[in-house]
Amino acid sequence: MSQTLAASPASSRKLTIVAWSLQVLLALMFLAAGGAKLAGVSMMVQVYDLIGVGQWFRIVTGLVEVAGAVALLVPGYAAFAALLLACTMVGAILAHLTVLPTPAAPAVVLLALTATLVWLRRDQILAVLGRR
Repeated sequence: MSQTLAASPASSRKLTIVAWSLQVLLALMFLAAGGAKLAGVSMMVQVYDLIGVGQWFRIVTGLVEVAGAVALLVPGYAAFAALLLACTMVGAILAHLTVLPTPAAPAVVLLALTATLVWLRRDQILAVLGRR
C-alpha cells in the first residue's frame, strides 16, 4: 500500500499567497535598488567608485536587478529570477565584507528572502530539470 503525501489545499493556498507576497515585496525592493543604479544616484556612483570595478558594473548590476524584479512577477519565472538575484546578493555581501565601509546586513536579508522564494517556488526549477 503506497501513500502519497501532499499538501492540503488550504496549506497550498497559504504558501501561494506567501510566495506571491514575497515576490511583490522583492520586486519592489529590487526595482528601487536597480532603478537607483541605472539613474546614477550619486550614492550609487560613489559605492561603485569604492568597489573599483568601474561604473559599467553599476549599470550591469542595475539591469540585472530591474530584469530580476520584472521576472519575479512573471508566472513560472519567479524561482529563476530569485536565484539570479540571490547570486547578485552574494556578490553584494562580498563587496560589503571586503571593500565597502557599510554593513552587509541589508544584502544578507535580501539573500535570505530570495533564497526563501527559491525554496517556495522550487517546483518551477524542478519542472525545467524534468524532476517534477
